Amino acid sequence: QVQLVESGGGLVQDGDSLRLSCTASGRSRYSTAWFRQAPGKEREYVAAISPSGGSTYYADFVKGRFTISRDYAKNAVYLQMNSLKPEDTAVYYCAASRYVPTTTISEYDYWGQGTQVTVSS
Repeated sequence: QVQLVESGGGLVQDGDSLRLSCTASGRSRYSTAWFRQAPGKEREYVAAISPSGGSTYYADFVKGRFTISRDYAKNAVYLQMNSLKPEDTAVYYCAASRYVPTTTISEYDYWGQGTQVTVSS
């Protein structure tokens, strides 16, 4: 069993930056991803990272603005978000999978509780 806890969300202005953290219990190696869900919308994939950290993947709408990384010494995965836009407003979730990184929600076994990111215009 893996427990994930997200942190780092908040209220920022258009163009600002935030760094989200996802801390995992235990020391198993999982593919980890960030998803987000805006009010009234379905949860969508944002970015993923391989267990080694050597491969990263992004949704087209965040390429060049967001960076996913991991630090096994701290058992953490990060999402650095730059040039934030109002349309990035959502609850951001961290998820872990025993399989290769994927955009498919159902292939993630473990989820955090989410952290709210609000970008004002």
